[in-house]
Amino acid sequence: MAWTTRIDGEMCMASGICAALAPDLFRLEGTRAEPVRPKIPPDERALDAADSCPALAITVRDGPRTIGPRP
Repeated sequence: MAWTTRIDGEMCMASGICAALAPDLFRLEGTRAEPVRPKIPPDERALDAADSCPALAITVRDGPRTIGPRP
């Protein structure tokens, strides 16, 4: 099953950590980050990016279940 990545544009501070950790999954676009594509195959780097985001703006979902950021 594919994972879904989302970045909350209101929370994102464009630190660039997500794009540095996984440039094929996230990119900086102007003053915000965004997913390169919203649906991805399972990829631990997406979870690492969600965990590392200083604004906690990244959400990773596996179907209906939120799996990132991890508690």
